[in-house]
Amino acid sequence: MNTSGLGQTLRSERINALLAWVLVGFVAVVAVVNIGIDPLWAGFAACVAVLGVIPAVAVRSLRAMLPWEVLALASLPLLAQTFRTPGTGQIATYLAVAAVALIVAVELHVFTPVDMNYSFAVLFVVVTTMAAAGVWAIIRWSADIYLGISFGLTERELMFEFVASTVAGLLAGIIFELYFRRFIRAHERLEVDI
Repeated sequence: MNTSGLGQTLRSERINALLAWVLVGFVAVVAVVNIGIDPLWAGFAACVAVLGVIPAVAVRSLRAMLPWEVLALASLPLLAQTFRTPGTGQIATYLAVAAVALIVAVELHVFTPVDMNYSFAVLFVVVTTMAAAGVWAIIRWSADIYLGISFGLTERELMFEFVASTVAGLLAGIIFELYFRRFIRAHERLEVDI
């Protein structure tokens, strides 16, 4: 059966959008479920859900979604944190922060005129991950001071988190370049008019 390139692209857009919306729905459910259990992770999940729907809102099309693989990467740490998988708490934090940086990089690359070269894409994701890790540390510190939610982190543990987040950001930057830009050709799969 001979299918035209357009038909294949439309099917890819539809499948991508469907999978992306399912993952955004999952992240939204995680946010709601965690409100009473862990408000910080609930807020983080809500941020991921909002970042996930920005393209659809901006383009005004349900098909204009991030590649589902990006949302899956952001969902995995939330899943591990929600079900309290033993030994994954800190790893989930690092991956979650890197996933947000990756989402921002992909949205900028795919849904705006910004075209990132290899070096800048990796650097952007690393720096964004480091910035997000800093913001996350301030949020947790504020929660400790104002809400009484104690994390009991020492200065050494906090610095280790920053180093681990930087490494996770570097890995996310490399994933962005190797997979999302070279293999899936996001511009061909997404409904985007730039």
